[in-house]
Amino acid sequence: MTLPAGLPATLGCDAVGVPARYGFRILSRLPAKGCVYADSDWWWWLVPAGSDLDLLWPMPACYADGATVPDRGPRLIHHPDGGSLYTPPIPLYLLICQLTGIAPSWSRPSHVRSTL
Repeated sequence: MTLPAGLPATLGCDAVGVPARYGFRILSRLPAKGCVYADSDWWWWLVPAGSDLDLLWPMPACYADGATVPDRGPRLIHHPDGGSLYTPPIPLYLLICQLTGIAPSWSRPSHVRSTL
C-alpha cells in the first residue's frame, strides 16, 4: 500500500483487514479513522506497528505486519480525519469483536503478578 504524502508513519505501520462485508459498518461506527484501503474482497485499516501485542484479533480479521497485504491492488478509499494515518487500534478491535460476535480476548503478560 502506498501511504498518502505528507502523513508520516512515525509509529511504524501495520494493517488490520476484514472481509468487505464488514467494511462500511466499521467505517461508519469508528469515532476516529485513519487511512482505509480496499479491494473487492478486503478492507484494510492502518494501525501503529505492534498493535497485535497482547491483543488477539478475532477471525475473520487479518493482521498484517508492516502493512504487507495480498497484492490485489487495494486503493485508498478513506483519507484520515485528522493529521494521523492511523486508526486507533483498540476501538477498531472492539468494533470487529462486536460485529463478528466474538468476545474480546486480552492476553496478559506472564511476568505481571498481582500483589493482592
